[in-house]
Amino acid sequence: MNDSEEQTEVSVAPTLTAEQETKLWRKIDLRLIPIISLMYLLSFMDRGNIGNAKLDGLLTQLHLTGNRYNIALTVFFIPYSLFELPANLAIQVIRPSRWLPAIMITWGLIMMVMGFVKTYPQLVGLRVCLGAAEAGLFPGVAYYFTMWYPNHMYQYRLALFTGAATLSGAFSGLLAFSIGFMSGDGGLEGWSWIFILEGLATVLAGLIAALVMVDYPSTAKFLTAEERLFVIQKRARGAAQDEEHGAAQQIWAAFTDWQVWALSIVLLSTAVPAYGITYFLPTLIKNFGYSTSISQLLTIPPYVLATANLLVISYYSDKLKLRSAFIFPAQLIALAGYIINISDVSSGVKYFGLYLCVVGTSAVPGCVSWLANNLGGKYKRATGIALQITVANFGGVIASNIFRTQDAPRYFLGLGLVMMFIGLGLVTVPITALAYKHINHQRDRDELLKQQGQKADSKEGGGKPLGDRAPSFRYTL
Repeated sequence: MNDSEEQTEVSVAPTLTAEQETKLWRKIDLRLIPIISLMYLLSFMDRGNIGNAKLDGLLTQLHLTGNRYNIALTVFFIPYSLFELPANLAIQVIRPSRWLPAIMITWGLIMMVMGFVKTYPQLVGLRVCLGAAEAGLFPGVAYYFTMWYPNHMYQYRLALFTGAATLSGAFSGLLAFSIGFMSGDGGLEGWSWIFILEGLATVLAGLIAALVMVDYPSTAKFLTAEERLFVIQKRARGAAQDEEHGAAQQIWAAFTDWQVWALSIVLLSTAVPAYGITYFLPTLIKNFGYSTSISQLLTIPPYVLATANLLVISYYSDKLKLRSAFIFPAQLIALAGYIINISDVSSGVKYFGLYLCVVGTSAVPGCVSWLANNLGGKYKRATGIALQITVANFGGVIASNIFRTQDAPRYFLGLGLVMMFIGLGLVTVPITALAYKHINHQRDRDELLKQQGQKADSKEGGGKPLGDRAPSFRYTL
């Protein structure tokens, strides 16, 4: 179902009371969010549990000496980045309720097989396959939510989804602690059981998702006809009018739009620290002198706090209809955490700093929401979101290689480079917000001149531009 098909159905505007509308969105949330969040929680656990497996015998059994562990992390992101754009175009053709569960079952099976690898090349090969299989989930869901929720109800829902990734760090630590006691069962080390059992959980969740997921508002059978029309109209009213141009033109428009690349840099500046802390938090804590089991448990509290913080700031970001004002402080918090950890202070103070590092990852859904709110056109929006996330995932490649074994226990190189990327974001966020503000001001001025019967000094180009280029559209700051 595409945008134009949905718009043709909006012939009569249904009227709901405030109470009825609240109940409707709660009904939609309960149908969409739980299964989608579970899918992403398991996705992030499956890509990140190698950090826990590292402490449970993976390094010694597979002889991951030198930079082999870092390479195993890196190869995941190459296919993951390359396949995100094709995957987000595929979801235009294949129904979300079929596409997303199918890729989930696929990566769950790959995860289970990974538990039986015997050599380093086998591990690397399966990490490549895992990256290709997981590529379609995050950009697919980010686009899927734009088809359901109005602009300023979007980030909180995306936060519920991405919050599952933050919470996955807590679950990974808890499960790794429990599964570690199975080491030796069936002739397998603890790291093997981590991969096998978490992969099995992913496959089962994928099968459930295939049964309960829905596609778009216009085909949602759990809604009444009046509710379907209301959702379609509400989403369309708050978004840029979607362009009627062909797919190729909209895809090219995404590639040539300055805001896609500016906000890709912003997301990259949050992705490097986010991936870095995901993969190396257990190791950083263990270097404080704790045992493996205690290190696994100590990864849990920072993620629980970060998840709560993520939901609170996303709620207020939607309520106030602002993005940059919440992204910037989150990056400052992360920067403070990394400054503490690169300093020569006690392990207790550094552990507090790690809380700040994890809490700082709350900027991620704001970055994605900011771009999603400001792109018009079905294919342009899908392409722009995919491009942004593709660029950001190169942050995973970077983060996988900057915390080197030879730099332990201080990791000056890794911590310093993470701080550099955060600084890049702290510069790019206000510049982007000011550019949006300038364009909005120019459109306000042109609209006022038009009302006064004067010629507007618009630089939007000829014709009647639609989408985010329409004179009536205002960018979210």
